[in-house]
Amino acid sequence: MKSFTKLEKSWMFYDWGSSAFSVIITTAIFPIYYKAQATEAGIAGADSTAYLGYTIAIFTFILALLGPILGTIADYQGLKKKFFISFMGLGLFSTFALVFVPEGEWLLLLVFYTLASLGSTGSNLFYDAFLVDVASNDRMNEVSSRGFGLGYIGSAIPFVLGISVILLSQQEILSISSTTASKIAFLITCLWWGIFAIPMLRHVKQVHYIARDPKPIRQSFQRLWYTIKHIKQYKYVSIFLLAYFFYIDGVGTIISMSTAYGTDVGLSSTVLLVVLLVTQVVAAPFAVLYGKLAERYSAKAMLNIGIVVYMLVCIYGYFLETALDFWILAMMVASSQGGIQALSRSYFAKLIPKQKSNEFFGFYNIFGKFASVSGPLLLAVTAQITGQSNAGILSLLVLFIVGIVILRYVPSDKQLPETS
Repeated sequence: MKSFTKLEKSWMFYDWGSSAFSVIITTAIFPIYYKAQATEAGIAGADSTAYLGYTIAIFTFILALLGPILGTIADYQGLKKKFFISFMGLGLFSTFALVFVPEGEWLLLLVFYTLASLGSTGSNLFYDAFLVDVASNDRMNEVSSRGFGLGYIGSAIPFVLGISVILLSQQEILSISSTTASKIAFLITCLWWGIFAIPMLRHVKQVHYIARDPKPIRQSFQRLWYTIKHIKQYKYVSIFLLAYFFYIDGVGTIISMSTAYGTDVGLSSTVLLVVLLVTQVVAAPFAVLYGKLAERYSAKAMLNIGIVVYMLVCIYGYFLETALDFWILAMMVASSQGGIQALSRSYFAKLIPKQKSNEFFGFYNIFGKFASVSGPLLLAVTAQITGQSNAGILSLLVLFIVGIVILRYVPSDKQLPETS
């Protein structure tokens, strides 16, 4: 870490803290807890999985609509940090609220999960845009990838604490219920996220911005409309976003629905939690490796490799039957999930004008989030029609195929000039 500046470290450590939400709430403990609460309320397994998919689609649709508008306003001097703090506050409050939802109230769980996810993903929109303020073009791949690597390591610690409490309660070593143990894990997530956001809040500032306007909201809509009308000026931005729309759809859906899928094929919650912990540990060095290989070859080349790995995940997932199969699938995902997300972020940051980073990351967000609407819907509808969750996983293959084809038409990031 000595090779990184104070600003870069402060930015990266937000990944260390906020990634606890991604693994505990989005991926691991909350989906299992929600499935148990829904089952207790008499909801069928395939239906509860579908409701979770519909919920993810709803909150991502909301944020997708707001992203470009809020991002354009946040490009004004001093506003990026305020928007970042507001969404982070919403996420922390709603995560804390999960602790107080009564047993069996699966619908109320989904409501607070929606608000918490809005806060988490919304703050990440502005966090991603801060990359242009802390790193130059030639540093972005390494900084972005190291951030994801730290995120995996950092999230593993509260994850271990959370699942330890759950497992000890299941073994009756701790005299608390599994429900209470899960709620303790939600509380740990909230505290971990908030504490490690402090360096980001203290040190990272908006460097690239647009001067304040007397009518900022009106002017923001005008700037947004101007960008849309003149999108041809940003040819490669448009092509990359289209490719990103498809392949990140599959990535996000597999991450967010993995534990629910594992439950449907008969894996115990204990097996799922252990697999996901190991996945976090394995994913950390692979995310860093992707960054180093991107410096040698290119981010584009490594993105292609990551997409191919996910295509194999979709195919293998269709035939998943045993715990060993799930282990193999999880390790395949671990090898590429951090790298593909980190390098997508850094490649896009190199394409855009830095003083309009929030506006453009708003578009990055809208493509990613609208993609996250279609992916879970595709999986949910396929699962309900066929009655088989594995058919939904296989249906995601087409998203990666389309994405990798479109990605061919953008240049290597090594050929891109420094943006201003």
